[in-house]
Amino acid sequence: MSPRDLKIPSERHPEKAHRPDQAQPKKPEWIRVKAPTSAGYKETRDILRNNKLVTVCEEAGCPNVGECWSQGHATMMIMGDICTRGCSFCNIATGRPDDLDAFEPGRVAHAVQTLGLSHVVITSVDRDDLEDGGAEHFAQTIRAVRHRSPETTIEILTPDFLKCSPSALEKVVEAKPDVFNHNLETVPGLYPSVRPGARYFHSLRLLQRVKELDPTMFTKSGIMVGLGEDRQGVLQVMDDMRAADVDFLTIGQYLQPTPKHHRVDRFVTPEEFAGYAKAAQGKGFLMVSATPLTRSSYHAGEDFARLRAARLERLGKA
Repeated sequence: MSPRDLKIPSERHPEKAHRPDQAQPKKPEWIRVKAPTSAGYKETRDILRNNKLVTVCEEAGCPNVGECWSQGHATMMIMGDICTRGCSFCNIATGRPDDLDAFEPGRVAHAVQTLGLSHVVITSVDRDDLEDGGAEHFAQTIRAVRHRSPETTIEILTPDFLKCSPSALEKVVEAKPDVFNHNLETVPGLYPSVRPGARYFHSLRLLQRVKELDPTMFTKSGIMVGLGEDRQGVLQVMDDMRAADVDFLTIGQYLQPTPKHHRVDRFVTPEEFAGYAKAAQGKGFLMVSATPLTRSSYHAGEDFARLRAARLERLGKA
């Protein structure tokens, strides 16, 4: 049997191959970005290639890859490039993943050191095939980066560990990342069509549990808009996140990777994003990033510095 070619959409997303095509609306001016061409972009790409590392920047088709890589920033994606889930919005390949690579944590740590990162974001595919969902691999990667680059702050963007025992999350928190991010992605009413393998209230409880395990750890979560939600639904998600003591909220425009993916319901205007940001600040988040091109890891290093400063300021006023 020949290996899958993940550049071919039907092989990358076999679970979506038989879906009817969804029309892809023309992007408005405010959502367009330039193709990456800079020397910094190429240098970052070469370092990642040489270390045989996967990034969510490429796998998920992030529109900000040119800007981030030109500055030496990249979001490392561990545990392979094949996910056990098939979310309708996501461009990461679906199927049965390969075995974990025991040398990957060391390669990530080497790349972080080589790139000279002051802040790194580490994410992963979902690994429902593993008993701990990949929690120990996350912990090993965090420890490896800490060992090689003790001054680098570490942000993780994790799966939901839905099918794991509570000890899986505890392993990750015990490794002491600086920021624990888990995205809710959308409003609960859209989960069956957008994120069918996940459970909204489980994801919410995961974020709450992180704070119970380590009240000093920053927590972060994000959603996409333009999937069919309404404003009231977004405001309710904000309230739910604040009830779980989430510190940092990101909101960005959903972009449709291929005609087989979930359709774009509409392009949310920059003015509406500004309204969401104002509402979120009023609800007490330490940090909010809400723009059309906002993504979980976009400007993560600068945002972490602002996040830490906002906490210190709030503690000073308490």
